[in-house]
Amino acid sequence: MLGFWKSSASTVCTVVKSLLNNSLSPFNQQTRTTVILKRKFPVLLHKKGKQPHKMKNRQFIYEVVDNTSLHSPKPIDIILTEYVEGYGEKGDKLSLKPNKAYNEFLLPGLAIYASPENIEKYLVTKKTTQSYSSLQAPLTIKALEKCCVFVTMSIENPWVIEKWHIKTSMMHSGFEATNESITLPEKEISGPNLDYEGKEFYVTVTINKTEQVKVRCRLRHVSLDVSKQLEKAPDWWKIPAKAIFPEDQEVLDSIPRPQFEQSVKKS
Repeated sequence: MLGFWKSSASTVCTVVKSLLNNSLSPFNQQTRTTVILKRKFPVLLHKKGKQPHKMKNRQFIYEVVDNTSLHSPKPIDIILTEYVEGYGEKGDKLSLKPNKAYNEFLLPGLAIYASPENIEKYLVTKKTTQSYSSLQAPLTIKALEKCCVFVTMSIENPWVIEKWHIKTSMMHSGFEATNESITLPEKEISGPNLDYEGKEFYVTVTINKTEQVKVRCRLRHVSLDVSKQLEKAPDWWKIPAKAIFPEDQEVLDSIPRPQFEQSVKKS
C-alpha cells in the first residue's frame, strides 16, 4: 500500500512539473479560438418549480456551428516608420498577413500598428516624393545587376548586335524589356568573330524611364550544324570572362559578378 502511494505521489509531481515547465516556456503561446456548438436534439423544457427532465444520451450530441481556428487570419494594417525596399516609403499603409506583419515589420521596428493616432501622426511626416519610380524598381535593379545575359549569335552568317538581340536574350533570362529601354555600347559589335567568343560587354537598361542599370552580357557563337559547333569547356558558363573592349573592363568589374561565378570561387 505504501508503495502505491509513493508511485502515485511521484506521478503527480511529474505531471505538476511538466505543467509548470510548459506554462513558463517562452515558446508556449496562448491561442485564442472560439468554437460555437449547438445541440442536435433540444432539451425539453420543464415547468417552473418542477424538477428538470433527466437528459438523455442523444441530448449530449452537438453540431459545430463555427470554429474560428479554421478561418483564414485577417490581415493587419500597419504603417511603415521608414523606407522598406519593395514595400513602400515612410508613412505608407500596408495590409499584411499577421505572421509577416509581426516577424518582418513590427518586431524589427520597421512599422507600427495603423491606429487612428498613428495614422494622423505619420500622414503629416510622410514623404511627398519617392526615392524610386516604383516599389519594384530597386528589386529589378538588384536582379539585373546580378545576372549575366548570354547573347547567342551565328557562327556562319554575318551579324551586328542590335537592340532586339539583347531584348530576346534578356527574355530567355527571365527579364522583359523594350527596345527603347536598351542602350547598346558605343562601339559596334559585329561578327562572326571568334576573338569575341565567350567575352563580355555591357548594355544599359532604363527602368520606367528613370533608373538606369548596367547589365552584363556574354557573347556565344552557335550553329545548327553539329560539325561547326564550338567545343565548350566543362561548366564553361561558370568561368569568369574578359571584356570584348579592354576599356570596358573597369565598368564590368564594378558590376556584381553572377551568382554562379561566386559559388565557384567559394568552392
